[in-house]
Amino acid sequence: MASSTAAVARAGAVPAAEYEEALGRLSSLITQKVRAHSGNRGNQWDLMAHYVKILELEEPIARMKVTHVAGTKGKGSTCTFTESILRSCGFHTGLFTSPHLMDVRERFRLDGVDISEEKFLNYFWWCWNKLKEKTDDDIPMPAYFRFLALLAFKIFSAEQVDVAVLEVGLGGKFDATNVVEAPVVCGVSSLGYDHMEILGHTLGEIAGEKAGIFKKGVPAYTAPQQEEAMVALKQRASELCIPLQVADPLVPYHLKGQHLGLNGEHQYINAGLAVALASTWLEKQGHKDRIPLNRTDPLPDHFIRGLSNACLQGRAQIVPDSQVNSGAARNSSLVFYLDGAHSPESMEICAKWFSHVTNDDKRIPSSTEQSQSSKSLKILLFNCMSVRDPMRLLPHLLDASTQNGVHFDLALFVPNQSQYNKLGSSTSAPAEPEQIDLSWQLSLQTVWEKLLQDKGIDSANSSDNSKVFASLPLAIEWLRKNAQENGSTSFQNQVLVTGSLHLVGDVLRLIKK
Repeated sequence: MASSTAAVARAGAVPAAEYEEALGRLSSLITQKVRAHSGNRGNQWDLMAHYVKILELEEPIARMKVTHVAGTKGKGSTCTFTESILRSCGFHTGLFTSPHLMDVRERFRLDGVDISEEKFLNYFWWCWNKLKEKTDDDIPMPAYFRFLALLAFKIFSAEQVDVAVLEVGLGGKFDATNVVEAPVVCGVSSLGYDHMEILGHTLGEIAGEKAGIFKKGVPAYTAPQQEEAMVALKQRASELCIPLQVADPLVPYHLKGQHLGLNGEHQYINAGLAVALASTWLEKQGHKDRIPLNRTDPLPDHFIRGLSNACLQGRAQIVPDSQVNSGAARNSSLVFYLDGAHSPESMEICAKWFSHVTNDDKRIPSSTEQSQSSKSLKILLFNCMSVRDPMRLLPHLLDASTQNGVHFDLALFVPNQSQYNKLGSSTSAPAEPEQIDLSWQLSLQTVWEKLLQDKGIDSANSSDNSKVFASLPLAIEWLRKNAQENGSTSFQNQVLVTGSLHLVGDVLRLIKK
């Protein structure tokens, strides 16, 4: 079937069933074991060299002009900015990021556009068939992310990109992307506490793992870091005899009145790192005439164009719900504010952004009448992976929201939709309610209620403060019905979706249907 699929892809017509078949094969590589599990042979670092050899990628990877970025927060945004700058300079770009939100092809961008289904299937089956042919009990098929990284290398080499911008999946030292031995430049975005069961329990340990992408003779940059993290990064750079340079955050003056393409004040930090990475890449490739002359003057126009055109879904993204906003209840509106924050530090940044944009919305009524009667309902739609500690996430979200003048009227806890349908494009939860294990969502609700109680803002009935839904479609249906019922008065239903990029992707998939 694989060869016939590739043939269909080459012909240009890609039936949905053929694409679903490839996604099914890819799903088979997802292991239920924790990523750190020592028994996960397909995920062992030393096997990556074998996979690269099987796919004949040693030479293509060695020739690739790579920008490599690790970090806890903002590495995807930094990569997106970097790629957009270099594309606006006229280069043929490849961008590999993770996770995807709605379609796995989002992880592979060519010149700023997701790879086509046709090309994806061609390269997918080429890699799949070669690996299936050569792997066995001693060298099993690579685990999910490793396969995707190998696929990215195949795509970018075959498409002959001028620059490949690679986002590390997890950590750095043992990440699949770290088979690149001689990148042009490396960067580390803001560090914080995440994946501690794998990377370590101190900022120093986490920073040491991230610094594993540093290479001898390769320029390295970092966003500003807390002292403990900076010490660890500098130590690794010193061992390799390379200078570690701190990239200053941008300020609006650098952009000559233009806005960054990605929302949120924290993006000025990521954009500053991207400018340093893109400038160094250009300089190393002999294009010194295109880089900023200094750190104080406004940026060159092609840099500003790249930064303002950058696009990345699920990060500080605002999506009005077209079904409610165009329906009969014209006075009411339902707006989703989506941010895939999933670490304590990013929770605070997310809360500040939500507070800022919803307060701005309140100050700009569409009419005098609306300003007199308009009300807003602030709703939290939350889930996080069970490997994360909600006691490290929800307090940061609640505190930062409260400090910035936002009080949630209601919190909704739901399971991710994608836990049922893996990579397929269909969206269906189990039919029978008793099949669904909601123990994790109920524990999140308990944590939330306790936090409210500690702050003295609990009500007599906890259902006034929070609800658990058996599936995301049921939660979205409830939100839409609630918004329409409030249509008799000017009413804004502002829903913050956060805690998991997977949840954000699931919501986007449902509301864009």
